[in-house]
Amino acid sequence: MDVKFSIALPRQAYTVAVVRDFLNEALRSTRVCADCRFPILLAASEACANAVDHGSPSTGYRVTARVRTESCEVDVAHRGIGFDPDRVPLPDIESESGRGLLLMRQIMDEVAVLADPDGSTRLHMAKRVIRCRPGPPEHGEWSRMEPVLR
Repeated sequence: MDVKFSIALPRQAYTVAVVRDFLNEALRSTRVCADCRFPILLAASEACANAVDHGSPSTGYRVTARVRTESCEVDVAHRGIGFDPDRVPLPDIESESGRGLLLMRQIMDEVAVLADPDGSTRLHMAKRVIRCRPGPPEHGEWSRMEPVLR
């Protein structure tokens, strides 16, 4: 079963957790293993935090996610000022921020910054996922030891 959702949010810090919880439930309910969910949730959180922090003058942003049989795609878009990802400098070793895009590129299979025709900047990310069978009832989680083979 595929799941797709899109949500428009205000540029407020609390919305990062809202997206993370919503996406986690979509991944969990479609039997995506925990080991696959973690990097997707981390990358989505970083992308949303960037939209909140750097999406000015836009007052909001939109997250669209699609969980397919073998992959998960997440788009985070805002109408703020765009940027060239190739010109983003590496942060100083003592810097407290500036590692989000670098992190996303390391943990996701695909990351692209796109300028959409409507004037918005969209960060597109994708990652292959493994579907798992239910684990023992006492664990209440999907077993990562038994991937569903198709």
